[in-house]
Amino acid sequence: MAISGLGTHSISLFFYVIFATFLHKAQGQNLVTNNVSVVEGETAIISCRVKNNDDSVIQLLNPNRQTIYFRDVRPLKDSRFQLVNFSDNELLVSLSNVSLSDEGRYVCQLYTDPPQEAYADITVLVPPGNPILESREEIVSEGNETEITCTAMGSKPASTIKWMKGDQPLQGEATVEELYDRMFTVTSRLRLTVSKEDDGVAVICIIDHPAVKDFQAQKYLEVQYKPEVQIVVEFPEGLTREGENLELTCKAKGKPQPHQINWLKVDDDFPSHAVITGSDLFIENLNKSYNGTYRCVASNLVGEAYDDYILYVYDVLTTTPPPTNTTISAFQDSRADGAPQKIDHAVIGGIVAVVVFAMLCLLIVLGRYFARHKGTYFTHEAKGADDAADADTAIINAEGGHNNSDDKKEYYI
Repeated sequence: MAISGLGTHSISLFFYVIFATFLHKAQGQNLVTNNVSVVEGETAIISCRVKNNDDSVIQLLNPNRQTIYFRDVRPLKDSRFQLVNFSDNELLVSLSNVSLSDEGRYVCQLYTDPPQEAYADITVLVPPGNPILESREEIVSEGNETEITCTAMGSKPASTIKWMKGDQPLQGEATVEELYDRMFTVTSRLRLTVSKEDDGVAVICIIDHPAVKDFQAQKYLEVQYKPEVQIVVEFPEGLTREGENLELTCKAKGKPQPHQINWLKVDDDFPSHAVITGSDLFIENLNKSYNGTYRCVASNLVGEAYDDYILYVYDVLTTTPPPTNTTISAFQDSRADGAPQKIDHAVIGGIVAVVVFAMLCLLIVLGRYFARHKGTYFTHEAKGADDAADADTAIINAEGGHNNSDDKKEYYI
């Protein structure tokens, strides 16, 4: 009876040890794999790896749970699957010419009890087509707004579009359209107001997608702008004196090039014998009647602009540096809208008027001051006459005043 009980206990212990050993081995085997992202048409590598394998069988299944490889044997009749490496610890398989239909969850399976499984998700990336760059107008005038669109067609996942103008990042407005099989088309619209400095600057559309790098398209801005005008003194180099000649050249550039350049004298008639040849102005035998502001006006399809030269004719013997003979190019931008710029005679007149007014006020104040402090002459005799009730009393008071010579005084008030 005791022997029989001992035998039953030993058998139970034996099976417990076997089960524990098996369970330890099963838990000690670790099956791992990795997710894979692959560009359509390229090759994906699927890896099934086992740590502490005890010769258990490794196999790879497709998303439909069909066996691709059982150990190193390929039951599936798809030659795109090729064995890269097989050992007790690894099953490495390549899938060439990947298509969207290959996307899904692949299963690495280890024949243990119970079987172990690890999952590798294959994601197929579809790069977009060449970006399509279009603009609302090819030529833009300065100060106007233009719109440029960039389209990235047929990608998976959806592309991200960025903009640059030169080295300056810009923000566009994107719309995403979903197509079949989780494919997307993205369009970004960029609106910007251009200036003449933008002429010839590249606007770049950059496509950001995991399947491609440095994918971009660019367009060079073509901006038309008003002329830039500058008057250059060709002769003389120094003072403009009576009897000498004056030669000025008007230099103007714009886009398009100025088609017309005109000379005029501001607020006065042009000298009758002045000679204009194209952009050059020539005046001979200068005299002081020619003093004034001479203006060169250039125009093109966008608008007009001008520059001024103030002429002051000096006496023949004058050697002082010229204070006024100059071109007023510093005001070119403010005058580019065509508003005339005149010599500020009004300002000078205003200053003179203020000075005259101040002098008049000073004279009035001084006059009032002297009027209020003007001296009044009194004698003692006169004072007695003022205080008397009648003529006789006045004479007596006056005579009484003479008796006391010490009281005879004169007062100034």
